[in-house]
Amino acid sequence: MLAMDQGVVEEWLSEYKTLPDNAVSNYAASLKDKGALVPALYKVIRENYSDLLEPVCHQLFEFYRSGEPRLQRFTLQFLPELLWSLLSASSARDPHTSGCIEALLLGIYNLEIVDKDGQSKVLSFTVPSLSKPSVYHEPSTIGSMALTEGALANHGLSRVAYSGPHIQRETFTAQNRFEVLTFLLLCYNAALSYMTPSSLQALCQLSSRVCICGYPRQQLRRYKGISSRLTVTSEFLVQLITGIHYALCNGDVEVGSKALDDVLYRAQLELFPEALLVGNAIKSSMHCAALKSNNKEGPRSIQVEITPTASRISRNAVTSLSIRGHRWKRHGETKGHIIYSRKHKISSLISNMFFGIIVASLATTPPPPPPPPFPLCNDHCCTPIRAVLNKWSAARAFVVKASGEKNRSLNYNH
Repeated sequence: MLAMDQGVVEEWLSEYKTLPDNAVSNYAASLKDKGALVPALYKVIRENYSDLLEPVCHQLFEFYRSGEPRLQRFTLQFLPELLWSLLSASSARDPHTSGCIEALLLGIYNLEIVDKDGQSKVLSFTVPSLSKPSVYHEPSTIGSMALTEGALANHGLSRVAYSGPHIQRETFTAQNRFEVLTFLLLCYNAALSYMTPSSLQALCQLSSRVCICGYPRQQLRRYKGISSRLTVTSEFLVQLITGIHYALCNGDVEVGSKALDDVLYRAQLELFPEALLVGNAIKSSMHCAALKSNNKEGPRSIQVEITPTASRISRNAVTSLSIRGHRWKRHGETKGHIIYSRKHKISSLISNMFFGIIVASLATTPPPPPPPPFPLCNDHCCTPIRAVLNKWSAARAFVVKASGEKNRSLNYNH
């Protein structure tokens, strides 16, 4: 550790001890302006044999016990690095280097499981219902749930999961270690939006190291730390995945993707269904989501596809009423088309029938007999009579031709 970093840490240790109670809030607001302090504290935590480790852990605990939210979040940002220091020391069977870290973590845990009056907390979580809208879905887009979720919601039967009361711990054992660490990660995830990028990177590194140490993937990652396997639980991995998901959506894509793959690798080896379900769901959503990989200084958030809050039905939506109207419309169009076709066929049939009757009557009617001969003169008085006779002869020739008989020529003598 450099002398400059050591001087920054010692100055930080001394100035808080002399602060009056009414100046704590202003001091908490000024911590973000000390850019060299956080990297220096990370170096102290990573050096297990540093002389400054014990006073640093003690002051971090004083920050958390003060009740000032900004001081509590300042302490929580070092939680991933503190967890890795504890797990690596316990794996190396060196309890002397992790005593102050154990005291700090147990102190934070015991403060969080009780309220202001010292009574044990019981945390409650309402299980989401598909019949009620959320940022992930809109009930109108799913369909009718009258006999399932909707019936339970109308009767006020909401499902609530409870966590606690938790037992106070005085020391870490093999049985309670991951119970305490999982609860601490839950507190850390509750303040994810306030965590710094360095803290999120430390969380991803913690996830990878815990999951691959002692396994063949450790050689692939070229990690030369401890080589013994660390025992984990499914609940602990789920809390790690929650933080990794936030890191993925807020700039740490490369480190977060490796951490997520390592956690899924360990979950497959251990056959943890909860971790596999949550991890694979996040990994699948990453293919469709546009990650803000270049925006590390912007607002901290997790990207989800939000459905409209107002229930709107498209004009082209298929409903029972639209199906019924469509059926009536088609029935009316079909009926009109059938009526028109029938009328057209009947009129054509009648026309053909009348034409056939006329042709048949003309064909079966015998030709009229020739008119009796009577003398016609060449004067103008017989001209009209001669014209009538010529028309009659033309009509008779048409009838004879239609009936298939031979044409008969009429000779009229004057």
